[in-house]
Amino acid sequence: MQKLLIDGKKTLSGNINISGSKNSALPILAATILNNHTTIKNIPFVNDIFTMLNLLKFIGLKYKLSKKKQSVEIINQNKKINTVAPYKLVKTMRAGVLVLGPLLAKYKKAKVSLPGGCAIGTRPVDLHLFALKKLGAKIKIKNGYIFASAKNGLKGAKFKFPSISVGATENAILAAVHAKGITTIDNCAIEPEINDLISFLNKLGVEIRMSGRKITIERSIKEKKTSHKIICDRIELGTYLIGGALIAKKLRLKNIDSNLIKKEISILKKMGVKMSVYKNYIEVYKSKKIKKININTDPYPGFPTDLQAQIMILMTQAKGLSKIKESIFENRFMHVPELKRMGAKIEIRNNTAYITGPCLLNGAEVMATDLRASVSLVLAALIANKRTKINRIYHLDRGYQDLEKKLIKCKAKIKRV
Repeated sequence: MQKLLIDGKKTLSGNINISGSKNSALPILAATILNNHTTIKNIPFVNDIFTMLNLLKFIGLKYKLSKKKQSVEIINQNKKINTVAPYKLVKTMRAGVLVLGPLLAKYKKAKVSLPGGCAIGTRPVDLHLFALKKLGAKIKIKNGYIFASAKNGLKGAKFKFPSISVGATENAILAAVHAKGITTIDNCAIEPEINDLISFLNKLGVEIRMSGRKITIERSIKEKKTSHKIICDRIELGTYLIGGALIAKKLRLKNIDSNLIKKEISILKKMGVKMSVYKNYIEVYKSKKIKKININTDPYPGFPTDLQAQIMILMTQAKGLSKIKESIFENRFMHVPELKRMGAKIEIRNNTAYITGPCLLNGAEVMATDLRASVSLVLAALIANKRTKINRIYHLDRGYQDLEKKLIKCKAKIKRV
């Protein structure tokens, strides 16, 4: 099993190109089931993307990758379509369940394995199935699979999610674009990745409007040759912003849209992070006087749960007691025992982490437990004394393209073994 060896206290400087958003690309890849010929640009080459492409291939679509152009071309000829998403392809990636909506909508049936992914909480598919039932689907769960059918096709409906879910919102939209009539969904997720999916579907003739947390879907999809550029990965951007604040002489983050992380920029500035923000790039510098802060993770436009582990590293360098209340997932502090092995002063009570700083971190052997926890250990290792060995880094490869290459280019000392 591969490991990362990181020697700390190496000052970063240089440029990092931020990749396209994994969390945007995955639902748009699922949406290509609905179209005949799609080219997706600015796609990140990470393991979750390759898993989704293999799933589309299993279903019967064809794809062609271009690493030089950072794009993928996907063709659905509607021949020998297999409306099944097997366990072997869905077990490592929760986004695999997103093929349920488009398969059911277009082919009127689907058999999809219950999903896997990071072990950060229960994250049930109840809300996905709730939405599909409202659109007229018949659902049953048997032997670890979701069996869904709609013999006469899905029908437009009006309903409200009992709680906010990004994945369920995406699946509901993907199913509704083939439903007869108008669909109105309330209490939706409104993340930038949802907007990117809507932008793609609008190119296919669907009329989708968003007003607050309400989404209205009219007109059925029209299959045609289409191309779409994925937005930048706001979580990767936030991760490197925090890294720059910790140990960069000057780090320039490019290929971005700074409007996507207004909340994160505001919080980092309150903590004393020095940065210059422009629309297409941000420059960030090591900040010597980090201030304590209290934050809650919340659905967008709140502070993202996917940056909770990373900002915790910055809090270890702040003077005083900082707090993070985790409001999204009940099991997302699994990185804390590993950080404590490195000398971090963190206590967990209920769903809140209490971080006392500033504290000196020391290199140690640690283990990654999920995608964002993995990268928080990388950030901790960059500022720690001596060497840190990070085990189980396959989590990193699911969501960060060329992480060590990007950091090595900026003078970090990292080795994969």
